[in-house]
Amino acid sequence: MKSEADDRWEICRVLDGYAEALDRRDWDALESVFTEDLVFDFGEWVTESRAAAVKSIRSYLDGCGPTQHLLGNYRIDLDGDQAASRVYVRAFHIGIGNAEGETYEMAGEYSDRLRLTPDGWRSFSRQGRVQWEIGSRSVLGPG
Repeated sequence: MKSEADDRWEICRVLDGYAEALDRRDWDALESVFTEDLVFDFGEWVTESRAAAVKSIRSYLDGCGPTQHLLGNYRIDLDGDQAASRVYVRAFHIGIGNAEGETYEMAGEYSDRLRLTPDGWRSFSRQGRVQWEIGSRSVLGPG
C-alpha cells in the first residue's frame, strides 16, 4: 500500500518532469505531465487542453537557445486521489539567432491541481505567475 510520502514523491517527480522536458525539448515527456483536459493559465496566455498547452510552450522555446528550469520549495496538499501543489520556478533562457548574446531569466510560481490517474499523478490545472524578470523576452520564440 502506498503511503502519503510515496504520493508526495511521485508528485514531485511529475513537477520535475515538466522542467526536464522543457530543457530537453522532449515534447512527448511534457505531455506525460498533464491530463488531456488540462487548463493552463500563465497570465498572458491560457489554454484549455494539453495539446494546446504543449503547442504554446513549444512556440516560446523552439525559438530559444538552451534553457534551465529550476524548481524548489515544494508545497503539496493531498486529498485522496487529488492534490494541490505550489512550487517556485526560476528559468534561464539563452538567445540564438538575432537574440544571440542576450538572456532572459524569470522567477515565479506554478500552482497545480493534480489527480491520480491509471498512469500516475498528472496535473489537470496549472497556473503560472511571474514574480520578476531580468533580460529580454526577445530571447523567446513568438509565443
